[in-house]
Amino acid sequence: MDSGVSLDLFDTRSLLSEEELMTQKTIARFVDEKFLPIIQECFEEHRFPLDLIPELANLGLFGITIKGYGCAGLNSMCSGLIAQELERGDSGLRSFVSVQGSLVMHPIHTFGSDEQKDRWLPKLARAEAIGCFGLTESQGGSDPSNMKTHAKQDGDDWILNGSKMWITNGSIADVAVVWAITDKGIRGFLVEKDMAGFEASEIEQKFSLRASITSALFLDSVRVPKENVLPEALGLRAPLSSLTQARFGIVWGTIGAAQACLGELLAYTESRVLFGRPLSHTQSIQIRLANMARRITAAQLLAVQLARLKDKGQMDPSQVSLAKWNNARMALDVARDCRDMLGGSGISAEHCPIRHMLNLETVVTYEGTETIHQLVVGKKLTGVSAF
Repeated sequence: MDSGVSLDLFDTRSLLSEEELMTQKTIARFVDEKFLPIIQECFEEHRFPLDLIPELANLGLFGITIKGYGCAGLNSMCSGLIAQELERGDSGLRSFVSVQGSLVMHPIHTFGSDEQKDRWLPKLARAEAIGCFGLTESQGGSDPSNMKTHAKQDGDDWILNGSKMWITNGSIADVAVVWAITDKGIRGFLVEKDMAGFEASEIEQKFSLRASITSALFLDSVRVPKENVLPEALGLRAPLSSLTQARFGIVWGTIGAAQACLGELLAYTESRVLFGRPLSHTQSIQIRLANMARRITAAQLLAVQLARLKDKGQMDPSQVSLAKWNNARMALDVARDCRDMLGGSGISAEHCPIRHMLNLETVVTYEGTETIHQLVVGKKLTGVSAF
């Protein structure tokens, strides 16, 4: 399901409805026309193209599967195809959309009050407000239960203290979905940017996801009114369910990154002539190209089945873990191999594999490292938690 038919070796396009095909085509056109011409410059300059945010909203990409509140209400297959095309452009683009929809709008829609939904979801869908998701802490990493950010009641309000790390969109967010430990367990809070004691600073000098805004959040006795507490969010289940939604997008997005790398490499090996013939005419190159196509095709079929299960309400978190682990590793390996096969040109930003490779070093880590997902699958197989 790529933008080039030659990569679709198993005719996965035939598994899609007309609406799904049209959705993919629309987002592919946006990426080709509006994003790909500027991504190299954005990556080099360490900036996210903020001027494209209104266009992303006009395309209905925020809160894709939510019904009502000005959201598109599309199925999971459409949302996956959108993630795939966005990450074919860059992981930073898919991350921006994923955070806004899966990690901000989803918990508000699932765990919020009617008032919170009415206030925030339409604005977030139109990008009149930007959100971020504050769960990860510097000492916690893969163990969110080791949370230090805490909230204590003071009358009808809550007082939050702590910090969050590696937060996409943090420094431009109007609202942060912040998770904190309370005397009754972990709760979710909607922290607004102008609340006293709340600060967000951008993390600089990254060599991955450079075309993405990554921040640290600091909460110093931030007073949050009870109206900003997510009433149905209690315990780790709430933030983890939001991460499951975002991981679904990664399952699809990583395929797009791998396709971008392989597509560019195919063109390069056809035009690059060494020892009197194009590289694509040699056995060693064809074997490596075929291996990449095999892995991309398997990842695509896995993603399609996952989307169908999700739309039927039958998706299990362990299936998402297996798919995220498989597809992120696949994409990183493909990007690395493409970078190598480009020879000296492979380290140039004029070719996409080095950029995707650097991005995927983050994607393979965030929202669950390989080890975490392996243990999730191991628990599913054995019935025993080895965490």
